[in-house]
Amino acid sequence: MTEDRLSRIFAALSEPTRRDMVARLAVGDATVGQLAAPYEMSMQAVSKHIKVLQDAGLVTRSRDAQRRPVHLEAEVFDLMTKWIERYQRQAEERYRRLDAVLSSQKEKHDEHEREQQPRSSDQR
Repeated sequence: MTEDRLSRIFAALSEPTRRDMVARLAVGDATVGQLAAPYEMSMQAVSKHIKVLQDAGLVTRSRDAQRRPVHLEAEVFDLMTKWIERYQRQAEERYRRLDAVLSSQKEKHDEHEREQQPRSSDQR
């Protein structure tokens, strides 16, 4: 179930306009009109973008008198962060193992090089 939710979240964020909306909502709630202002698209198109973000659980809409502000659901980012951190830890462990192998190879190479160099007592 978490994977399906993550898929919806990442799919929603795959579109640059929606990522921009999320970034703007991180500063504070906004109405659809305020979110639409910087874009050259219809209110209907902006509403569709907001609907995709809502369906992914990234935003909610509430009633505030006559306004219906859009609110960023920040806890969704905790879910994304945990997923990313899990794979980050795995990648870091692979890099640590690779570093150890490369370090071992370098030590063997350096030792071999030292063995191949003539000693000062051998040169007489």
